[in-house]
Amino acid sequence: MADSEKESIESASSEISREFRSLIDSQDLDSIKQSQNLILGRLQDSNAVLSHFNEYSENCFMEVHADFAKNTRLLRSMKLDLDYIFLKLRGLKNKIAATYPDACPDNSAIEALDRRPDLELPKE
Repeated sequence: MADSEKESIESASSEISREFRSLIDSQDLDSIKQSQNLILGRLQDSNAVLSHFNEYSENCFMEVHADFAKNTRLLRSMKLDLDYIFLKLRGLKNKIAATYPDACPDNSAIEALDRRPDLELPKE
């Protein structure tokens, strides 16, 4: 590039810069900066509140987690016990029905009275 071209580009650049500066009001820039600082402060406050809430939630979860796990184990063992009890009861009913056929109603009456789910084969 020639020196004259560089000078013309520089003068054009400085002229465009002056025009842009004249388009933008410094008070508008100050109000935009104030708004941005206000938004930044609010976002930082919100972030602090959310961090505190997350810590609180984590502490509450840690307190409840042990009880929840213990109760889950208790419910599972109770279900296994009940499955075993119902299995034994069905076996006893079948033995009684085989030994004393007149003492028990027919199978259709038993099915009508017993509407519990079939627990003989526990699902794991």
